[in-house]
Amino acid sequence: MRGRIRTWAMALPLAWMFATPGLAHSVELKPETLEPFERYVRQAEQKMEDELRAGKPFLLPDRWPPERRDQADQQLRRGEMVIERMNKNRGPEAHVPDGLIHHWAGIVFIPGATLDRTLTLIQDYDHHQDVYSPEVLRSRLVRRQGDDFHIFLRLRKHKVVTVVLDTEYDVHFARLDAHRAYSRSHSTRIAEVENPGRNDERELSPGNDHGFMWALDTYWRFLEVADGVFIQCEAISLTRDVPSGLGWLIGPFVHSIPRESLEFTLATTRKAVVARQAAATGPTFDDRRNHYVCARSVDRNAVQAR
Repeated sequence: MRGRIRTWAMALPLAWMFATPGLAHSVELKPETLEPFERYVRQAEQKMEDELRAGKPFLLPDRWPPERRDQADQQLRRGEMVIERMNKNRGPEAHVPDGLIHHWAGIVFIPGATLDRTLTLIQDYDHHQDVYSPEVLRSRLVRRQGDDFHIFLRLRKHKVVTVVLDTEYDVHFARLDAHRAYSRSHSTRIAEVENPGRNDERELSPGNDHGFMWALDTYWRFLEVADGVFIQCEAISLTRDVPSGLGWLIGPFVHSIPRESLEFTLATTRKAVVARQAAATGPTFDDRRNHYVCARSVDRNAVQAR
């Protein structure tokens, strides 16, 4: 009986979503929703540009007090993930009429990895469908010019209901020095797919759909140290808002999806890089710590200072 009650409670938010007028029908992405989001992104990117300058904190924990920073470093080296919501203290600049901004950052440490091998995996867009399944159903490099990529991803999001999105992105990579690199990705097209995989499959008009995701910008940072690579991914996305009066019910569900997607992406990247590293060099596996390790470690701030 308790199991049935829990199952019913999990399904309740989606039942309300599709039974409530205005949520079951398509909605339009309007300028008054998009413009504040774009302004928020510009402000966030300006802050990121400042952080990429020499001598500035490169990874999120580098800004934290020493005790918290050391705790995060220990977590990462144990194979855990550090996740932070970047707009938890929402100011006026984060307000979007009829929309929600989701802004998360996460970090993982990949023992034994190198910067070159990590970037090779990230940039292998034709095989993202193999690496990031089941969230990525199809992937394709549309074109490349130097460090600039245009890519296609068919995304699958599932939580009680399944949503499939055809998405395209402009992605730029840059190296800051021998040990640090970054990338930025901006969605250029997001279309919800109706009846995916069936003969009557069709795309809904971008911006005239159910509003599960209207925009997605991601920002990666890569830092190589003596015994591996730290990866940080920061994601800013825009979805429709929930109706007044139902935020207590649907809000937690809506906010969980961006975080869970970020966690999946970082964990899967870590696993794939470790596997490729092991295949290339042979694994050194520590049963006590339950991951691949190298012989020594080094303070990442010392590497940054080189």
